[in-house]
Amino acid sequence: MKTLADPGHALSAELASIRAQYQLPKAFPPEVLAAAEVAAKRAPSDHADRTAEHFVTLDPATSTDLDQAFTIEQSGADLLLHYAIADVGWFVEDGGVIDGEAWRRGTTLYLPDGRAGLYPPVLSEGAASLLPDGPRPAVVFTVRVRHDGAVSLDRAQRAIIRSRAKLAYENVADADLPPGFAEFARRIEQAEQRRGAARIDPPEQEVEPLADGRYALRFRPRHEAETRNASMSLATNMAVADALLAHRTGLFRVMADPDARAVKRLRLTATAFGLNWPDRATLADFSRGLDATDSKHAAFMLAVRRAGTGAAYAPFRDGKVPWHSAMAATYAHATAPLRRLADRYVVEAALAVANGRDVPASVEAAFVKLPKVMARADALSGQVERAAIDLAEAAMLSGREGEQFEAIVTDVDERGVRMQLCDLPVVARIVAHRVAPGDMMRVKLVAADPVTRKVEFQRNA
Repeated sequence: MKTLADPGHALSAELASIRAQYQLPKAFPPEVLAAAEVAAKRAPSDHADRTAEHFVTLDPATSTDLDQAFTIEQSGADLLLHYAIADVGWFVEDGGVIDGEAWRRGTTLYLPDGRAGLYPPVLSEGAASLLPDGPRPAVVFTVRVRHDGAVSLDRAQRAIIRSRAKLAYENVADADLPPGFAEFARRIEQAEQRRGAARIDPPEQEVEPLADGRYALRFRPRHEAETRNASMSLATNMAVADALLAHRTGLFRVMADPDARAVKRLRLTATAFGLNWPDRATLADFSRGLDATDSKHAAFMLAVRRAGTGAAYAPFRDGKVPWHSAMAATYAHATAPLRRLADRYVVEAALAVANGRDVPASVEAAFVKLPKVMARADALSGQVERAAIDLAEAAMLSGREGEQFEAIVTDVDERGVRMQLCDLPVVARIVAHRVAPGDMMRVKLVAADPVTRKVEFQRNA
């Protein structure tokens, strides 16, 4: 998850310390790079020719590791999404050195000033990326979306495609996109509402240097095309999950509902931001009314993302339906194989079941081992992200020592008091006595140190 950007490289030295602290890889081993150079030259030989179809990609303008390309067509009252996914499995040999390094990494790790990739750039930003500079091997999922937003996997095949355009969220026009793009997103969104889904997509925060040498945290506006684009991955991942579950196989993304304590804390966070969350409204109901272009709403969305118990991976188990509470559906990860190790195996399983073949034994074995590997990678990603947010908050507050802020107590536990500032998206611990969740406090900033990534507040008497 990318929640912070530093386009001006204002925090380069401090970000370098995060990389060192968490031992993030600086480069790939020479043998992995050498193997990737060879793999990048592998010519497709088991792929249908779909280069005549008008596929495009839609991503941030600076992205070069492009997992998905798409085109949409009408089929009676239904829409057919042809979703091309980077065919990483074509380039990466099971048990080879590239594969071994990917299992050690698990995911691409993101920092505001760059990333530590899952695969070498010659693959992730070259031969396997669905860039518009030539034909590329892909796995094309055909997902049928009915008028009510119900989805199903009609077909899956390896194919050669040619992306016609690298579109960017920042400047894409409706005329650039396939017909049906907006209607597709509308159907998926309405189906989410009927299911009671509580999917949250907070906008990125950006570090902005100020003229006086201090910093500000701004929310980058979330573009409508970005929100609509997410509906295609959502629909595909649900359709793949349903197909795998029906064949009693797969690796699923599962997540429990936030517990009562987390929901209570979020209600207090909403109060801190001056948001009206009706008593009878569920978190899902309230979340659907949030506007990511409003800074208070965006800050609350970020709080929801951080408050969850976290999603996990689970292989198919007899008698147990895998469930993702935020999606209110059975869900899998299949659409970002350049960035997540697990997706490569889910894609291979989906290819097998969609074409009447047995899932390879190596894939079934991977489903058993991947939850532990992905949990470790997700934990590291969360630690790195939290460190980056702590850094940004400390940088934003540095130089404001002595200022006073309004805050609300969101939690009291054995570690002390947690509070949410009312005017800034900052959560901090503070020493305070005889307070309870919901109490308002006036606090003074005592210290804010970007080097240690620490902020300290003191309650006013």
